[in-house]
Amino acid sequence: MCGCGIRSLRYLVESKADFVLANDANESHRRVILDNLAQVERLEGEKKRWIVTHCEANRILTDCYLQRDYFDYIDLDSFGSDSSFFLRAAFSSLKLDGLVYVTSTDGYSSGGHRPFHSLSAFGAYVRPMPYANELGLRILIGGAVREASVLGYRVTPLFSYYSYHGPVFRVLLRMNRGKLPEKRDYGFICYCNRCGNSQAVSWDELGQIRCPCNNSTKDAASLVVSGPLWTGPLHSGAYIMEMLNLAEQWGWVGKDAGTGLEKLLKRMLEESDPRLPFGYIKLDEVASRAQTNTPSISTIMSSLHKEGYAASRSHIAHNAIKTDCPMAGCIRIAKKIHGC
Repeated sequence: MCGCGIRSLRYLVESKADFVLANDANESHRRVILDNLAQVERLEGEKKRWIVTHCEANRILTDCYLQRDYFDYIDLDSFGSDSSFFLRAAFSSLKLDGLVYVTSTDGYSSGGHRPFHSLSAFGAYVRPMPYANELGLRILIGGAVREASVLGYRVTPLFSYYSYHGPVFRVLLRMNRGKLPEKRDYGFICYCNRCGNSQAVSWDELGQIRCPCNNSTKDAASLVVSGPLWTGPLHSGAYIMEMLNLAEQWGWVGKDAGTGLEKLLKRMLEESDPRLPFGYIKLDEVASRAQTNTPSISTIMSSLHKEGYAASRSHIAHNAIKTDCPMAGCIRIAKKIHGC
């Protein structure tokens, strides 16, 4: 999974890691990995800084567990949805309060195009919804929540990141002892194609799902349901703030640095508002339903704030907002902005 070893090198140099085990199952990468890591003196014995292995990920993680050699931090960076197959072994070999950084590059599953594949990989049956890329993060977290609960652990996301290049879904999770939450944060998401409304559905509400706009069985066909998956917050606001402060100390943000990282972290901080629900609303969809031109993000957010709603930009979709205002309210505000 370590590829050419550059990220392993960054953990040693930039994060000042005491020790890094870099593993990639493809042994043909060994020379490149060794050449890259050689920039940091390896040392020997208890002072050894790094080693390189070429085992199947579950095997190396299980070996560490059997030797009671637990990690503080594990980065599972594989292609497709393969990370889900290594989660249980990763949690078993992680220290309590440790961190797991999981990955998926499976955009088809998050888009609802391969529901049975997402079911086998993440335990979630996913249908097409307008905020598919956020679903990609939520099914990844949900799969981790399920696997951790089997071992008697509870995981919470510290930050969740989506990049269109790939696409790449990345989530940093903290693990502690605990049980699967009964009615919070792990359930189902329902979207109504007719009115655009979304709602979270708990396990005991299955079979009773309806949208306020539906008055008949025929209308109920407009509802699509995905899950089970993570319905709680994608980020920890306190952790994002720590990251931002650390980035300032290291000179990664500020007037002498680029604006990309600072912009991303501040947007994630906005997304951490506890009032904001799952999903996001695309302004083009609002305009289509309101039959108006697409309002600017700043204008509609200002209007939402004036009416007492929470609203933020989304780091996942540039022309979308996260808000606790329902679609009907967004349509009304869009019409008001354009004098309709």
